[in-house]
Amino acid sequence: MLKVLSNSHLHGRLRSFSSNISSPVVQSRVPSFRFFGYLTNSNARNSSFTRRAFFCSDSNDGSKPPVIEEVEAEKLTAESEIATSDGVEEVELRSSSAMVSTNPRPEDYLQVIALPLAHRPLFPGFYMPINVKDPKLLSALSECRKRQAPYAGAFLIEDETGADPSLISTSEAEVVHELKGKELYDRLHEVGTLAQITRIEGEQVILVGHRRLRITEMVSENPLVVKVDHLKDKPYNKDDDVIKATTSEVISTLKDVLKTSTLWRDHVNTYTQHIGDFNCPRLADFGAAICGANKNECQQVLQELDVKNRLRLTLELLKKEMEISKLQASIAKNMEEKISAEQKKYYLNEQLKAIKKELGLETDDKTALSAKFRERLVANKEKCPPHVMQVIEEEFAKLQLLEASSSEFNVTRNYLDWLTALPWGNYSDENFDVHHANTILDEDHYGLSDVKERILEFIAVGKLRGSSQGKIICLSGPPGVGKTSIGHSIARALNRKFYRFSVGGLADVAEIKGHRRTYIGAMPGKMVQCLKSVGTANPLVLIDEIDKLGKGHGGDPASALLELLDPEQNTNFLDHYLDVPIDLSKVLFVCTANVIETIPNPLLDRMEVISIAGYITDEKMHIARDYLEKTTREACGIKPEQVEVTDAALLALIENYCRESGVRNLQKQIEKIYRKIALKLVRQGLVQDEPSPIVDNVVTIPEESYKRSESTGIVVDENLKVDGEAEDSTNKEASKMPEPEVQISHTCAGNQDLVSQDNTESKEVQETLASKNIAKVIIDESNLSDFVGKPVFHAERIYDITPVGVVMGLAWTAMGGSTLYIETTLEEQGDGKGALHLTGQLGEVMKESAQIAHTVARALFLVKEPDNPFFANTKLHLHVPAGATPKDGPSAGCTMITSMLSLAMKKHVKKDLAMTGEVTLTGKILPIGGVKEKTIAAKRSGVKTVLFPSANKRDYDELAENVKEGLSVHFVDDYSQIFDIAFSDDEITEK
Repeated sequence: MLKVLSNSHLHGRLRSFSSNISSPVVQSRVPSFRFFGYLTNSNARNSSFTRRAFFCSDSNDGSKPPVIEEVEAEKLTAESEIATSDGVEEVELRSSSAMVSTNPRPEDYLQVIALPLAHRPLFPGFYMPINVKDPKLLSALSECRKRQAPYAGAFLIEDETGADPSLISTSEAEVVHELKGKELYDRLHEVGTLAQITRIEGEQVILVGHRRLRITEMVSENPLVVKVDHLKDKPYNKDDDVIKATTSEVISTLKDVLKTSTLWRDHVNTYTQHIGDFNCPRLADFGAAICGANKNECQQVLQELDVKNRLRLTLELLKKEMEISKLQASIAKNMEEKISAEQKKYYLNEQLKAIKKELGLETDDKTALSAKFRERLVANKEKCPPHVMQVIEEEFAKLQLLEASSSEFNVTRNYLDWLTALPWGNYSDENFDVHHANTILDEDHYGLSDVKERILEFIAVGKLRGSSQGKIICLSGPPGVGKTSIGHSIARALNRKFYRFSVGGLADVAEIKGHRRTYIGAMPGKMVQCLKSVGTANPLVLIDEIDKLGKGHGGDPASALLELLDPEQNTNFLDHYLDVPIDLSKVLFVCTANVIETIPNPLLDRMEVISIAGYITDEKMHIARDYLEKTTREACGIKPEQVEVTDAALLALIENYCRESGVRNLQKQIEKIYRKIALKLVRQGLVQDEPSPIVDNVVTIPEESYKRSESTGIVVDENLKVDGEAEDSTNKEASKMPEPEVQISHTCAGNQDLVSQDNTESKEVQETLASKNIAKVIIDESNLSDFVGKPVFHAERIYDITPVGVVMGLAWTAMGGSTLYIETTLEEQGDGKGALHLTGQLGEVMKESAQIAHTVARALFLVKEPDNPFFANTKLHLHVPAGATPKDGPSAGCTMITSMLSLAMKKHVKKDLAMTGEVTLTGKILPIGGVKEKTIAAKRSGVKTVLFPSANKRDYDELAENVKEGLSVHFVDDYSQIFDIAFSDDEITEK
């Protein structure tokens, strides 16, 4: 058993040891000073004192545990009368003579098993547990204990070459276990410690250090057994002032360090129980053993046999440890102060809450939250569905049972926040006035009669039923035709809240259906967010870019939209976050798409598609004049009387710069024009903006001296510079006046002469001049390029009279529609060389149409001219101009046949003729798409006669009269009808 000393007793030992270094009186009966007395008193040998020794017996043979005996030294002196001149040797001899045992003494072991230590050396008097992985070595250690020889040598492993001893590697222990035999012997430090094996538990061996050893040679490799020499400290002078001073400083430093660490005090207690009292060598070992130095510094202390040097090395290590302890204490103090401040603030806040609660001034967080959520439900409580109210009440009960600091509390709070924020059964009052809706739609949009008619039908049905059922409308058309703005107008006409979200590129189903509440940062889907945002259960929701839905690892959003947009399913739409059904049947969904071909068929089946083909030139003129120009002028801060854009300029802008179906690019160009106008007006008005004390010298310019600049359209005097300086002789006198101010006073109403003699009225005159005397900017076709640059488009019509083999076709493009020429020429002639060569970057479908056209043309030509082998002996080259533009589609079939026959018969086709239609091998004409766009393109190119398939007559009849005006349209269902029209009697024969 170990006897634990109290802290006060321990400090007393150290103090007494320090004082007895220089004291001639030795308190021999006090155990703490026995060894120190031998060092400081020359008569210590003759004094009576008690020695302490411990014996280690094998725990497996049933013998008693280590016994510590008190034996009088005088009774044993006869057994060990060895005269020495050194007090330290006498102490050692007396200590050994005090051990009464039949076992061999430690100094009798000259061969020991070598145990490698990875991290620190073992100092005499200290315990050290080590792990032994080698079964053979573990068996040898157990055998040593059984033979009453429980000793081994503990030696520190040397670092590898180039390794940093201050860095600890997690693989050091593994390296120690892998070293064997000679390799291990070469890595061991020469000086180690004789260690007693006190206990073996599994792979763990408990060692207690006894004395220093030095390896002399290796005896065996597995396990590693070495011969050793037992080392003793070199003799030292106990009266040396340096040793006394160093010892005192070591003790003083130890006292300071012991005040900061309880662990160190425990080391002292254990050490004194096994070794006895401190002397100078033991003090040095103790200090080095308990400090936190690296293993090489500790090994240096262990192998140092000069007591003076050992004390010095230990003092250095202890001083470093003291600095570390001070730094540790400083860090601990700062952390404690910070934590104490936070705790104090927390306690005060809790007390404040308790006081307010007792006074009725404030409720706790959970009560306040519950009151807040219940207050939201007051307006819609009667309209809220019973199954939703049941969930809300259950969540209220759960909230009261949860701690405010728990994560589940925040989840429940957020869930209740969403549940109570939704407008359960709260509908906005709709306006079913058809005339009011028609007025609003006309105000916001020009044309689009089919779209407006469909919206008015929806309102009329709602008026007759008394309530409107939500529908799903899909507006499809090219960019810039106003699909999104139509949604705004519908919401305004119906008096519904408007909410828009885009699904372009959306690849996560959770954006539609919401996240599960178990996820961190979970949120409901877009529809739940929409209802919370608008505050009504019947808004108009615009789902933009539905044709550009993505599909990624998060699922298929198009499939998730099926439940949202299906009228039969959205009455019980289930969001993953809310997990309660929501009625979306009253929501009016409006979707927008550029093309409907990319919309999945199950989703497209649930929508009512309204196609917006785009605007013709006449409609663009009205939109630009009535909407775009007005809005842009107001946005730029320009007054109507300051600028004039002529109809010719707008028409040129539309024809040469903005041919696309929409008006977005037209709006950009108009904004560009007005920005340049604003800059010119500001530059023109700079003189008026600068205050001047002289206002008497105002030069009046006659109105007839003005003319409009051909390049800018600004009305200016041809004899004046921009800064107002005169150039001609008539203004030389005015230019000699002191800083005269020339004002251009031409306005729409005429000229005004503003002359003032009173300086007090100068400010008023300046404001009048600045507001009225600004020249008017006129934009017409002649100066349009100065504002928007060179024209982007040119006339689509290449030929006034199409040559032989050239026919004009009609094509649909993303910009609305255009004319497309088909050219066929003779490439090579010879017997049996009939073939067809195609160019013009044609798609697969169009190439197949060309092959079909070639076959039909040969068959028809064989009927018309049986004796003419043109197609059999001629290689034709068919080209579609604008080779950089990819082209595809079957609707050019009839145009290709006509082009080949024109070349074969050497006849021109009818003047101002354009055609479109898909042809079969039997000559039947199939319907095509984009009738409106193709009609607009034909009219824009000056075509008089247009050929359409008979099946497209219904589409053509639905067009506005202004679109069909001036066109002679023929509907055909067989190519023979096209042949008769294209090659009528007024054709021109090739000479």
